[in-house]
Amino acid sequence: MLTVSQLYIYPIKSLGGIALNKVAVTERGFEHDRRWMLVDENNHFLSQREVAQMALLKVYLKDNGLLITYATGENILIPFKPLTHESCEVVIWDDTCTAIYVSAAVDDWFTKVLGMPCRLVYMPDTSKRQVDQEYAPIEQITSFSDAYPFMLLGQATLDDLNNRLAEPLPMDRFRPNIVFTGGKAFEEDLLDSFTIGNIHFNGVKLCARCILTTINQDNAIKAKEPLKTLASYRRKNNKIYFGQNLIHMGNGTITIGDKIEVINYHHNNEKFLV
Repeated sequence: MLTVSQLYIYPIKSLGGIALNKVAVTERGFEHDRRWMLVDENNHFLSQREVAQMALLKVYLKDNGLLITYATGENILIPFKPLTHESCEVVIWDDTCTAIYVSAAVDDWFTKVLGMPCRLVYMPDTSKRQVDQEYAPIEQITSFSDAYPFMLLGQATLDDLNNRLAEPLPMDRFRPNIVFTGGKAFEEDLLDSFTIGNIHFNGVKLCARCILTTINQDNAIKAKEPLKTLASYRRKNNKIYFGQNLIHMGNGTITIGDKIEVINYHHNNEKFLV
């Protein structure tokens, strides 16, 4: 039996995640997940891929907003709603979508701690960014995630990897939204359709991994693992896969301990590696 064991949101793209016991599901993913994003002077998204020290920014969910702390002790509270009405067009991968600048004071704070010009933007409800239509229906939307509203990973999959590494890695290297126990390693590769409570999910694409997985989330130091080891058994078409991206139908809540009820498994060998 597959059981939800961990739940995570990442309110500001590429900053620290927040572990939750219970989380609401909205039309574009978990509530608050990647609704904010840092952009450069050209309104192009920033991530740890280029700015590893973003790992040193931790995020905490408060009643009145997001508390952001930096490794040196500075902190700032980000309100749930922007303090400006200034909209802009921002670029994330191949997509351009509408966002709202949060506030000049917030921009100044991030610019100072990161040592580079940047601004924080928020995705309003009116901004509808579609998922990658090559793998999912046109009506599906997401936030500032890389491409899809959810990423699923099995605990057995991480355990299998850690058994191959000299030093085990924590789950935060892989930034999942939903972690489950039960099943075998890479069970998530095979899940085509399933439900958690009254919410229906479809596994649409294996998650290609990048150098972000090599960044220690406690000190922002880069290393060769886990990509070096993953490349030896999880490479396909010159990409390294770990976890599966999901789309969904329905709103509601998911709680740790919920059961994953499998409806169908993938039977197309092109969809998975195991």
